[in-house]
Amino acid sequence: MVLEKINCANDIKKLEKDELPALAEEIREFLIHKISVSGGHLASNLGVVELTMALHLAFDLPEDKIIWDVGHQSYTHKLLTGRKDGFDQLRKYGGMSGFPKTKESPCDVFNTGHSSTSISAGLGYARARDIQGKDYSVISVIGDGSLTGGMAYEALNNASQLKSNFIIVLNDNNMSISENVGGMSTYLGELRTNDVYTGLKTGVTNALTKVPVYGDRIVKRIRKTKSGIKQLFIPGMLFEEMGITYLGPVDGHNVAQMVKTFREASKLNEAVLVHVITKKGKGYAPAERHPARFHGAEPFEIETGIPKNTKKKPSYTDIFSTVMRKMGDREKDVVAVTAAMPDGTGLKRFRNMFPERFFDVGIAEEHAVTFAAGLAAAGLIPVVAVYSSFLQRAYDQVLHDVCIQNLHVIFAVDRAGLVGSDGETHQGIFDLSYLSSIPNMCIMAPKNKWELSDMMKFAVKYSGPVALRYPRGEAYDGLKEFRAPVAYGRGEVIYDESEIAILAVGSMVRTAEEVRQQLKEMGYACSLINARFVKPIDEELILEIERDHCLIVTLEENVKSGGFGEKVLDYLNQAGSHAKVLNIALPDDYVEHGNVDVLKQEVGIDAGSVLKKIVAAYIGL
Repeated sequence: MVLEKINCANDIKKLEKDELPALAEEIREFLIHKISVSGGHLASNLGVVELTMALHLAFDLPEDKIIWDVGHQSYTHKLLTGRKDGFDQLRKYGGMSGFPKTKESPCDVFNTGHSSTSISAGLGYARARDIQGKDYSVISVIGDGSLTGGMAYEALNNASQLKSNFIIVLNDNNMSISENVGGMSTYLGELRTNDVYTGLKTGVTNALTKVPVYGDRIVKRIRKTKSGIKQLFIPGMLFEEMGITYLGPVDGHNVAQMVKTFREASKLNEAVLVHVITKKGKGYAPAERHPARFHGAEPFEIETGIPKNTKKKPSYTDIFSTVMRKMGDREKDVVAVTAAMPDGTGLKRFRNMFPERFFDVGIAEEHAVTFAAGLAAAGLIPVVAVYSSFLQRAYDQVLHDVCIQNLHVIFAVDRAGLVGSDGETHQGIFDLSYLSSIPNMCIMAPKNKWELSDMMKFAVKYSGPVALRYPRGEAYDGLKEFRAPVAYGRGEVIYDESEIAILAVGSMVRTAEEVRQQLKEMGYACSLINARFVKPIDEELILEIERDHCLIVTLEENVKSGGFGEKVLDYLNQAGSHAKVLNIALPDDYVEHGNVDVLKQEVGIDAGSVLKKIVAAYIGL
């Protein structure tokens, strides 16, 4: 086994050349086997095995710095830096992260998790290197999907001014999570297939470099001139026009070719983009056929690629998908917007039924929100389906372009709350805080799958900005008998008793119901209120509760700071109330990766922890 020879960074350089193909094959077998058990990002990692090997062969780690955009494709990098044993605990609480983490290894030089960031971070490293008088290479790896994000172009524009070496590796597999869209995808497609240009460039360059004395100088001059060879065959060569030297396309599964290109790129005192062509899911037939399905894979059967746990109740995303499809029939002004995630956000069915009213803008959340604002200003009703952790990238656009104008944009905020294995960068635990700070915003959270449907219907009839947040995973189907009509700013009393009142938000109503039952068995009277609205809070109902209960408990799957509980407490203080209020929420901290049930116990919002806190607070009155 060649892989067994890799125990720390740079061990790959000790291998013979003829061992490299075997290493690539063993890495793929290892990843398929491990991820089939643990789940994780499979297709993206299978596609960059040779690319990662070439980077580790061409550069010295950790002295040289490799920064992975998003970072879910860093599994081979982890293997080649001595973390093979960590894969048994991949993405589990206390185990190895599925993303680069500086605390894991000195070879992980920048924590990532969201897209379009690596060029900016790498440029920062390059500038710092130059100021400090150091001499190391900086390599930013970015996917073609991430180039739909505007931040990448801001960084490219800035990188063009650099007078020292900085290497940008464009990993081009024609995929982000779903298939890429837009002009950049088309542009790169043309580059991939332009064999005439590639062959001519190589031939001319080779011929000129053989010219005594002046050959290298001529090649350098041609590369720098705007009327160079590239402009003859690919008009408006984007990267060269921006001032970035372009090398490629290069076969992303040919290690020797990539190593040679990376070494050539490292000799240039300027920003260089190396365009590498890879195949997402390479080496595993099911992932090659269905790369989107194997982007973030659940545990699966290796022989077939079929998930092991196929008997699952509908998720909130499934419910949203059904509601949107039906809404498309009934409401002709409803349109859907996604940022490169039609499958993940549940808009695939809407896209298939109403393609002219569906818009995938690529990985560009800021653009998605302002684009939706334009749609709303023109009289349509846009539904922006987005993960909570990704919507925070567009905070300014929500505030400035939607809410200041009080436009009717619906935000379907998926993956709200703890999401589990992807960790800090993906936990949706801040949306109640950052959205509720914005005037004109209305925020709702459903207690179960039926209320999600009712709230979507309410949102379509509403006349301003409205956010509907719901968690990842199975949709709760309890409390079906409690289905009062959704009215603006009004909560729902599920059980009306005395002593203790629990006001729960969205996903935490299920937990509150369990806690209430345990309190009843212990002899306590307890009311249960489904808050429904986080903004505005139901002030009238809160005052009614305050009169009849000695302990008011707020329960939410969001950080405490700026959340629902603080709003209730603040209102009662302003009203002159002396009621005892217990806010139960997530701590003012980032929550690492792990199983959601385990994480809830760790942060104290599982039923057992909530029960102990309530009893202690009640006894202490």
